Amino acid sequence: MIKKAEFVKSAVSINDLPNDLYPHILLLGRSNVGKSSLINALTNRKSLARVSATPGKTITLNLYLLNDEIYLVDAPGYGYARRSKIQSESFLKMIKEYIKKNGHLKKIVQLIDFNVGPTADDLNLYRELQTLDIELVIVATKYDKVKSSFKIKQEKEVRSKFLPGQNIILTSSATKFGINTIIRQVIISE
Repeated sequence: MIKKAEFVKSAVSINDLPNDLYPHILLLGRSNVGKSSLINALTNRKSLARVSATPGKTITLNLYLLNDEIYLVDAPGYGYARRSKIQSESFLKMIKEYIKKNGHLKKIVQLIDFNVGPTADDLNLYRELQTLDIELVIVATKYDKVKSSFKIKQEKEVRSKFLPGQNIILTSSATKFGINTIIRQVIISE
C-alpha cells in the first residue's frame, strides 16, 4: 500500500535527478494514455499529478517519491502530433539518456490504451525496450472504456501483440480495477 506520496521535482537531464539511492520506476506511454490519472489512482490522490485535457503537456521527467523509498518517474508522452520534430527529438534524447545513465532505474512500465490497443508507436517502443536489461511491465489503461461483451476479445488481441509471457496488467484509473495489482507487482515488490 502506498501511504505517502509527494512530488519531488521535475528534471530535464540526468544531472537534475535527486542525489540519493532510491530505486526508480519509469512510466512511459503515448500522450493521452492516462499516466497522470494512473499516478493519482496509485497514490489515492486526486491531483498529485496534473491531469490535462490537452495531451502532451508533460515536457519533463516528473519524480514522485512513494513511501519515502521509491521514485515513480513520469516521462513525457510520445506520439503527440502537435509537438514539433525538434521537441520530439529532445524528449526522446532526454528519455534515452535517463534510461542509459540512471543506475537506479529498476523497472519500466509502458502504458498502452486497452480500448485502442497498442499502436505502431507503442510496439516500436516495446521492441526497443526489449533490448534493455531492465524489467518491463505493460499496463493497459482505460479497461473500463471497453464494453463487457468485448473485454475478453480485446484482451486476447492486446496480448497477441506482445511476446509470450510478457507481464500485462489491465487497469482502470476511474474504477481502480487493477490498481492494487500494480502496487503489489510493480511498486512494493521493488
